[in-house]
Amino acid sequence: MRVLIQLRPSPDLVAAVADRSVPSTASDVADGLPGVVLDQSYAPVAVPRPMPASPGGDPLSLNQPLIFSMAPQDASVVVRGEIADDEVTSRIALLPATRRDVVAVYADPAIETTLTCAGDPAVGDWHDVERLLRVPDLTSEGLDGSGVPLAVIDTGINAAYVKAARGHDVTVDHERSWNPASVSGTPGDFPVDHGTMCAFDALIAAPKASLVDVPVLLSRRQGGSTLDGLLSDAIAAYAHLREILDAQPAESRALVVTNSWGSFSPRWDFPPGHPGNYSDNPAHPFNLIVGSLAEAGADILFAAGNCGTQCRDSRCAFPDRPIVGANSHPRALSIGGIDTAGARVGYSSQGPGRLTARKPDVCAYTHFAGSGALGDGEPDSGTSAACPVAAGLVAAVRSRWPATVLPPAQLRTLLRRTADDRSAVGYDHDYGYGVVDAAGIIAALRRRAAKAA
Repeated sequence: MRVLIQLRPSPDLVAAVADRSVPSTASDVADGLPGVVLDQSYAPVAVPRPMPASPGGDPLSLNQPLIFSMAPQDASVVVRGEIADDEVTSRIALLPATRRDVVAVYADPAIETTLTCAGDPAVGDWHDVERLLRVPDLTSEGLDGSGVPLAVIDTGINAAYVKAARGHDVTVDHERSWNPASVSGTPGDFPVDHGTMCAFDALIAAPKASLVDVPVLLSRRQGGSTLDGLLSDAIAAYAHLREILDAQPAESRALVVTNSWGSFSPRWDFPPGHPGNYSDNPAHPFNLIVGSLAEAGADILFAAGNCGTQCRDSRCAFPDRPIVGANSHPRALSIGGIDTAGARVGYSSQGPGRLTARKPDVCAYTHFAGSGALGDGEPDSGTSAACPVAAGLVAAVRSRWPATVLPPAQLRTLLRRTADDRSAVGYDHDYGYGVVDAAGIIAALRRRAAKAA
C-alpha cells in the first residue's frame, strides 16, 4: 500500500526542506523507517501547521479562522513510501510508537479527474465532436458518407427533427428501411426519441450517409425471455440487412449498422449454460447472424453499455463482465464512451466481454449537447451516443473504401491500431485500444492508397 508519512524532524531539517532552492531527499529526513520502502523520487514536502486564530480553538476544525505556520519549529515534512499490504495495520501502528518524529501515516490513494455521470450537464457540444473527429479533413478527403447506407437499429428516426436540429438535409432510405411486423409507422417519421438521437450523432462524421431506419426497439413481440421478444425481430432485421448487402454491386459494397442497445440483466436471459442463453452463447441465433452479416461485408457496431463501475445505470444487474452477447461479438466493434474533454465517462461499461475478452474495442465521444432528442437541455449521452458517433466515422471511411477493398475485419484492425491510447500502454478494459482518431485513420488510408497505386 502506498502511504504518506508525516514527520516532524529537527527544525533545521524542516527549514532545509522548506527552502526549495536546496535539494533534499526522503533519506535526509526519514532514513530507517521500519517496514517502509521510501520513494526516493518524491522530494520531501514541508507542510504548515494549522493553528486557531483565536485562543482555545480547535486546530483541526476548518469551520473557524485558522492561521498556518511554516516556522521550522511548527511545520512538518511529508515523504512517500510503500508498506506491504499484509503489514499495513501493524506498521502504521508501529511507526509513531517507535519513532518520535513520526506524526502520522496516511493512505496515498490514486486520484483522477471526476468522471462524467448520468445526470451531469453536457460536456461540450456536437460541434466539439465535429472538430475532434476532424470532419473538415474527412470531407476534404471525400469521406463524408456519400452513398453509404447507415442502418440505425433503434426506436425509429424522426428525419424532420434531425434536419431542423442539424440545419442540413437528411436522407432516409425508405426502400431499404424495415419495420418488424408488430411495428407500424413510416421510415423517418417516428416519434422523437432515442433513435433520433442516434441518427443525429451518426451524421456528425457522415453527413451525407443514407439512413436506413430499422425500429426494432419498438417491437412488442413476446418470447421465452425479455430478450427473445426483441432478438427474434433483430434476427429478422439482420436477415433484411443481408439482402441489402447482397444486392449491392461489389465495387461499392458498404453497410454500416449501429446498435445502441443491449442486455442489462441476467434476469432478461436464460442462465449461462442453458441452450437458450444469449449473453455467453456464441451459438445463439442472433450472435450467429451478426457474425455472418459482418463476414458478408457489413461494419457492425454495438454500444458497450452503461454499466461502468463508477456510476452504472440503475438497470445494470450483471455482477461482473456487463458487456454481453453481440455487444461483445468478435466481429463487431464494441464502443465505450469519453466526453469531449477526453475523460472516460463513469457509466461506460468495462471489459472483459463475455463472447470476446477484449471489449470494448475503442471509445468515441458522448455526453455532449447535440440533438436534444432526449429532452430540453439533456445531452446526447450514454454509450448509446458514442456508438453512432463511431458508426458515422466508419460510414465516412466507406464512402471511398468499400468492403471489397477494405474488408470489415481490416477496418476494425485499422480503428484499433490508429486509436489514441489513453490509459495503460496497449489494450485495457476501460478504453479498449483507445479513442477513435480520425487523423490517424486518414493518414493510414493515405498510406494504403499510395501502396496500392
